[in-house]
Amino acid sequence: MSASISLRDVSVHFSLYHGGSRSLKRALLSRGTAGRIASDATNRIYVEALKDLSLDIQHGDRVGLIGTNGAGKTTLLRVLAGIYEPTIGQVEINGRVTPMFDIGLGMDMDQSGYENIILRGLLIGLSREEIKKHVADIAEFTELGDYLHMPLRTYSAGMTLRLTFGISTCIAPDILLMDEWVVAGDSKFLHKAQLRLADFIHRSSIMFLASHSNDLIRMWCTKALWLENGCLRAFGPVDSVMDEYQAICDDAAKEADAAAGLPEGSSLAASVRRF
Repeated sequence: MSASISLRDVSVHFSLYHGGSRSLKRALLSRGTAGRIASDATNRIYVEALKDLSLDIQHGDRVGLIGTNGAGKTTLLRVLAGIYEPTIGQVEINGRVTPMFDIGLGMDMDQSGYENIILRGLLIGLSREEIKKHVADIAEFTELGDYLHMPLRTYSAGMTLRLTFGISTCIAPDILLMDEWVVAGDSKFLHKAQLRLADFIHRSSIMFLASHSNDLIRMWCTKALWLENGCLRAFGPVDSVMDEYQAICDDAAKEADAAAGLPEGSSLAASVRRF
């Protein structure tokens, strides 16, 4: 069966507090979060991190997630990864999901590199037989040599990242989830890691990439999903959605310039365009 994702009226709520005081709600609203704060009949106040999201994703789709900080991109990725359960709505996923965030989760600093390959492999859903088939590939890619026999606590941060990256990219995913671009190692190792990541992406059936880099989204994605305050603002071919999104960002940058009395193209405008 081909990989696929179906979301129907998915909402995710995070409770803030329960009680009679409205001071927290007023404070949050004053920070520009209007439309994302709600309360129920019992006076429970919550954040609507995602609201009424419906979506169908099929084999071959490469989806770029765009929107400002707090728009709901990471929340959506965590719903797809099974980390968050939707408060309302239904999620149906066919295929093995590989999240490329928290790639160091499950590693044991007192165990050897080889033992951690098994631990991390089991955590991402591989069987012991599958893991054994990929040990040689991971060892060759990481270039850790005899260090693989040593405890992880003897590794530098760069060596640990090489190992976790090598394990996470050892098997072709059905559904790949990335929260920002993933790189591993120092400048000498970076090119090798980028080539491996590119191959990893090409072998996936479906990919989601959340990024503030418009260039990365255009380069790697065929579609773009624009979230705004937890709601779906636009979804479609990457160039058309990105053009609309960039136009809105440019307008916001000009307004920021004018409000600050700065010339267009200033550092303030550039920071608005990034986010």
